[in-house]
Amino acid sequence: MPSDGSRRGSDDVQGAGFGGLLRRHRREAGLSQEKLAELAGLSVDAIAALERGRRRAPRAHTLRLLADALRLGDADVAALTAAARQEADTARLPLRQPPAPISELIGRTTELTATTRMLGQRITRLLTLTGPGGVGKTRLTLALAGRVADNFPDGVCWVPLASVTDSAAVAPTAATSVGMHLLESSRLVEEIAEQIGRSTMLLVFDNCSHQVATVGRICATLLEHCPNLSILASSRELLRLPGESVYVVPALSLPHDADQLASSEAVRLFVERATARGYDPTGQLDQVARVVRRLEGMPLAIELAAARMNVMTIEELATELETSFSILAGGSPTASPRQQSMYGAIEWSHALLTRTERDAFAQLSVFAGGWTLGAAAAVMPGGATRVEALDLIGRLADKSLIRVVRRGGVARYYMLGVIREFAADQLRASGETDEAAARHARYYVELAEESESHLRGPDQGEWLERLEGELSNLRAAMTWALRTGAATEALRLAGGLWLFCYLRGHYAEGSQWLERALQLGDSVPPEQIADLSAVCAKANLGAGTLAFLQCEYDAATARLQTALRQYKELEDPAGTALVLQRLGGVARERGDYEAAEDLHCESYDLYESLGDRGGMAWAHNHLGFVAWLRGDLEIGERRCRRARDSFRVVGDGEGLAWSLISLGAIAQYGGELVEAEDLLQESLALSQRLGYREGVAWSMNLLGIIERRRGLTERAVHLLDESLAEHRDLGDRWRSASVLEELAAVAQQRERSEYAAFLLGAADGVRDVIGAPVPVIEKADREATRAAVEASLERRAFRAAWSAGRAAPLAAVADGYPPPGAPSAARTRDPL
Repeated sequence: MPSDGSRRGSDDVQGAGFGGLLRRHRREAGLSQEKLAELAGLSVDAIAALERGRRRAPRAHTLRLLADALRLGDADVAALTAAARQEADTARLPLRQPPAPISELIGRTTELTATTRMLGQRITRLLTLTGPGGVGKTRLTLALAGRVADNFPDGVCWVPLASVTDSAAVAPTAATSVGMHLLESSRLVEEIAEQIGRSTMLLVFDNCSHQVATVGRICATLLEHCPNLSILASSRELLRLPGESVYVVPALSLPHDADQLASSEAVRLFVERATARGYDPTGQLDQVARVVRRLEGMPLAIELAAARMNVMTIEELATELETSFSILAGGSPTASPRQQSMYGAIEWSHALLTRTERDAFAQLSVFAGGWTLGAAAAVMPGGATRVEALDLIGRLADKSLIRVVRRGGVARYYMLGVIREFAADQLRASGETDEAAARHARYYVELAEESESHLRGPDQGEWLERLEGELSNLRAAMTWALRTGAATEALRLAGGLWLFCYLRGHYAEGSQWLERALQLGDSVPPEQIADLSAVCAKANLGAGTLAFLQCEYDAATARLQTALRQYKELEDPAGTALVLQRLGGVARERGDYEAAEDLHCESYDLYESLGDRGGMAWAHNHLGFVAWLRGDLEIGERRCRRARDSFRVVGDGEGLAWSLISLGAIAQYGGELVEAEDLLQESLALSQRLGYREGVAWSMNLLGIIERRRGLTERAVHLLDESLAEHRDLGDRWRSASVLEELAAVAQQRERSEYAAFLLGAADGVRDVIGAPVPVIEKADREATRAAVEASLERRAFRAAWSAGRAAPLAAVADGYPPPGAPSAARTRDPL
């Protein structure tokens, strides 16, 4: 028969709740709430909450503490436990469910696959999705929660924090989300943990950025006490907890070419959102691509831009975005302010920064196209150390305002365009834009000058890549120097970069920089000009070289003669030798081979007196170049082989490429086509690796001639066409004319005589404009082509096609779009 105590416990379970039963046991034991709390190791508030029903369903550990303190027998413990379980079955409110998505998720296959694996396979118990405002963290979080729901039998719980402005409200929000009745308690987080217990569930904290410290403390406690709990958080800033895994949400994929337009995630999102606004841009995907590239694939920015399609054309939108992101507003009126405009989204993040972080954020906006740690330290005011700069960059990166890209052993930092525009506005508002721009320019002036000694030699490739990566910053620095009339900085920067501009094919831009800088130099007071004499000499040398490369021979000669005089006044033999080398190049292209040889010999003597092996190698190479152009193949080969061997020793990639090109040309004209092809393929590979565009163009030109001689006209057309496009883009009209004549030879081989005449006329027109004759070595082939064309056409047809070619702009011929007067055979992209 059961004991009276057991029967009483059973009756109490049926007649009273857990709170009433606990109160009965406490009174029978003669204990106050304070004394029971002391004996059980609980708070008085917890005892009161349990007895009054404000807190229901205590966890097992709490039950054991109470039973021990009350010294209950087994039957009473069982009754108390049964009452707790009975209440647990009825006390828990439903978990807050994730909101239903209002639209289809575009793309994100890669992101969902990676994050599903991390949560679903419990590779981590705490996963934070991070990224800048507007990148789509919440949308991805929703999709991920739905994807992994089956892995959590006790459910997925959504804790929305976007509207929670008071840190004290974070825990209550979490409590109600997990199904607890709200109550005042100093142990609320512990009570949430008790509520979750050993449940296998996923707790999702959405939009934690503004409460990241509080959320971090809550997550740490819950993960410690709830062994089967997993947590997913979306935040612009990391929680910085042990065991936290971070997934940086990228922007949507952008189209890299026309074939990717329809499959690009960014394009698809824009089309869908624009169509929803009543405008279907499917037929203008090229313009859509222009828009989404400018917006760097940011989903919120794309949606805000698409919303403007109710009153704009896609062309107008794309043009407007080129100058400003200010039109990215007007989001859904039901959205939070930070989702109604890109400005609002970024401002929300900006408001969470400390004063020091805000200052650094604004200062870093002066960079264009990213920056390195050393550059950041140089630009920050007050002479920041690298460690201080690194700390600030790290804090801004953790808050998703800066992106980090690691490549080639170097970390580089970027701001998205919309974020940089916001930061620049903050810098302007502070009145510090000019000071920051001046520090920025000084840093890049020093970098340009440092690069000069590395652009000849074994480090050439590395420094070319470094300067190419900084090209946007170099342009910004030059723009500032020219705009503010900072003559010294403009001359030093332009003069320091001319060799880079030559090697990477930035002929026109480099020329413009140098000419404008030299004009500024003319305004420098006489008492200061002495300090700039070496800088001016270098700038004149660079301006003359780049003018020569664009076949502006008179302008080139004038600048080079000025540089020659300046270097002689400075008693600088190395500078003098280099100018003589450039003047020899002008004479060579104008067909004055004797003058060219004399200048290169004089240059060689100066380099020899200095013991400059690299300079002597260049003199040999140029002398060999002159020799083979005028038909002296034996002399050319001897000199160029000597140059090649020296370039290999000194590690000059550009020089090696040129000597290989010359040796390939010599072998080709000597009938050794296999040897020529090997040499030219080596020069092409080296030039492509260096990004040396002139070397690439010349190599393809000569490889095209080899294929024509072999009768492989299709391959010849491809190589020559690529060469012509490259030479045209560079502005090298002298070489463009030679390539046109080779294309004419191929056209004649294919019995396209009318088009061949057109190309010969175009080449003749180019040579007439620049005042340069056909090189001697090329004359035989050109005359043979012309004779074959004239024999194939009536005189009248030949003259018409020839005249049309002479009248056609080089750009039109190279692009395959001749003017109206051209023969019909010339009216296709590849008429050969």
